[in-house]
Amino acid sequence: MMDEITFQVARDEESGWLVASWDAPGDTGGITTQGEDLQDLQQQLTEAVSAHFDDGKSPRRIRLQFDNDPMLIRA
Repeated sequence: MMDEITFQVARDEESGWLVASWDAPGDTGGITTQGEDLQDLQQQLTEAVSAHFDDGKSPRRIRLQFDNDPMLIRA
């Protein structure tokens, strides 16, 4: 069982959605999913990871590594 997996997260320039991807070790596939915002992406990632791994073998932690650091803009 893996303890943690790390997804690379980038914003799709056309749609504006967040796209997360993880490549499994040894070129054995991986997971790619997207979400309209961070909350939606979290839900999509949780479902995708659960579907990808056999029962009881899902990693305990899912880490997100953003291509660009998120920024809050205040008016």
